[in-house]
Amino acid sequence: MTVKVYERILDLLEAEGINSLFGIPDPGFIHMAMTAEQRGWNVVSPHHEQAGGFMADAWSRMSGKPGVCFGTQGPGVSNLAAAMIVAAKENSPTIFFGGQRSRVAYQRARRGRIQYIDQVSNFKPMMKYVGIVEEPDQCDEIVREAIRQVTSGKPGPAYIELPLSVIHETYNWPPVMAPEKYRLVEQAASESMISRAIELITAARNPVLLVGQGMFTSRSHQVVGELAQLMACPILQTSGCAMVIEGMEDRTFAYGFSPAGRAAADASDLCIAIGTELGEPVHMGIGRHWENNDANRKWIQIERDAMALNVNRPIDVPLAGDIRDIVPQLLEALKDKPRKPSAEFETWKKQQKEWKAELLESVPKGGELVHPARFIVEATKSIPQNAIYAADGGSVTIFGWTYSQYQPRDLVWNQNTGHLGTGLPYAIGAAIAAGGERPVVLVTGDSSFMFHIAELETAVRKKLPIICMVGCDYSWGLEVGCWRKQVGPDSPETEAHWGDWVRFDQIAKGFGAHGEFVEREEDIAAAVERAIASGKTSVIQVPIDPDANAMDAPNYEEFKSWYTDFKAGYGADAEDAY
Repeated sequence: MTVKVYERILDLLEAEGINSLFGIPDPGFIHMAMTAEQRGWNVVSPHHEQAGGFMADAWSRMSGKPGVCFGTQGPGVSNLAAAMIVAAKENSPTIFFGGQRSRVAYQRARRGRIQYIDQVSNFKPMMKYVGIVEEPDQCDEIVREAIRQVTSGKPGPAYIELPLSVIHETYNWPPVMAPEKYRLVEQAASESMISRAIELITAARNPVLLVGQGMFTSRSHQVVGELAQLMACPILQTSGCAMVIEGMEDRTFAYGFSPAGRAAADASDLCIAIGTELGEPVHMGIGRHWENNDANRKWIQIERDAMALNVNRPIDVPLAGDIRDIVPQLLEALKDKPRKPSAEFETWKKQQKEWKAELLESVPKGGELVHPARFIVEATKSIPQNAIYAADGGSVTIFGWTYSQYQPRDLVWNQNTGHLGTGLPYAIGAAIAAGGERPVVLVTGDSSFMFHIAELETAVRKKLPIICMVGCDYSWGLEVGCWRKQVGPDSPETEAHWGDWVRFDQIAKGFGAHGEFVEREEDIAAAVERAIASGKTSVIQVPIDPDANAMDAPNYEEFKSWYTDFKAGYGADAEDAY
């Protein structure tokens, strides 16, 4: 079959079930975008390539397949850099295509070339794989290698360069291979290791599942829920996977951010870590809430990257492979070995329910400005069960961990990078992956929302039901707190504040979205309900108490404990620093 290189790339991606493409069409990619759209793909042009990269990342998380985006040579690819870094840090299997000058121009010694940089040298350090299609007959092996790399072992991004001299060339291609013909599509654990895991599970009195983002991105919700039921045990959410599995609501506790989660971690005699790196946000499975009982606790870890096992802590039964294959192995082995829940497990469920009720009762209300905790409560209590939740921001996100009234089935945000501004692009990518059939609720701060506010037009253009709840303190909230805590209450707070005259609701209307400005806390929930009912892209702006947002973030001591390298003099060593 003789077709052009860009058509062949689409063929190869379609064989993997990929049907969405993000990027700003330019002379190098307009034919690829046009052909993809003709084939029924979702083709989405952002207003900034960085946002397109974030959209592809979120699309991947919601679909379980590699996300794909592109950027034009020079400035377009440069704009993708932040999205590349985030994809690498967040372990997101994203394929970035970059345009480039023809190979003849690339090898010149001339100066002053337009839209030219050595892209490969700049981006290779952050990629799992980098390839250059210099001749048409290299296309299959390079694209397949990129897919193989991003889907094998520890997920991550790949970069493929497409010189202008190649992308429009034709070649007589062989039939497209099915994925299982050229890469590993299943990765189960050995029977001996499964047997060892079952021995630990059946011997445990108080086991827990510690569930990370890998469960979400592999779309393994159902089988992990079945495992929790068979084991009659709690699910501890990591901050990167702050979501619940349907039917598992009463047994799901936030590790570190809830009394039940802390108690379950402390008392556990077996922890099965699923889809988590056991990094600093869970104290590497050794410190803080694990420390008291560490000598008596056994560990099982399910991890695709064998090189990541036994690094942060010793693991008794390391299960190297894919969650989608290993958890069903455990289910099969445990189906005739049902466990009874421990008395402690029932106590933790009761503790969780009572704590939630007490927490809700304690939320401030009736202030001149809406307290950020009240903002979270009112913004999240009317969200429908099928909604996708997107989070972004500093203080607003921290308040959300504690006070959200919505337990999402799917949550998109970046934990490991801490990169502000991903919220709206993530919401768009997630909505595209859901076919626009599920509402997406973004809860964000104003500073974060400003990063990619232009993508409101993208959401409107694509008719996506995205509701943006923007809590506005008109400042860099966490940074204001740092100023006051580290320098003093009379610190200058240099450039930590910005214009309180900004009206996101009016900006939203200018982009063609629905916009509301809500100042009274009792009006927030109704505004959310109206926005969801409209089915339109919406922005609801709520001014919140800036002092409370800067100084009253809940459980900040827990958040601070993630960082293990603070030194005296940075303000974090003082007892009352946070």
